[in-house]
Amino acid sequence: MNNKRGYLIARVNITDPVRYARYMEATPAAIAKHGGRFVVRGGEKVTLEGPVESRRLVVIEFPSLAQARAFYHSGDYARARALREGAAEGEFIAVEGA
Repeated sequence: MNNKRGYLIARVNITDPVRYARYMEATPAAIAKHGGRFVVRGGEKVTLEGPVESRRLVVIEFPSLAQARAFYHSGDYARARALREGAAEGEFIAVEGA
């Protein structure tokens, strides 16, 4: 049995903070509905090696990689994601972890 958790990692360049705030309000319910929880949601960051990271960083933990993928492709998140359009550019990666 695979007990590995799934993580969604996002690196986001916010271009319209007012519109992005609406997206931030809409995502927690969709994440919770799919069994996820925020591990990192913005906050202070320190680059220890490599290019300085200026983007917003978000890490969301799910019970499995399959649930992380299901969340991202869900109708619930599609509605929230529509609020992000034109307000930010992002990179989203799903990864299996401990």
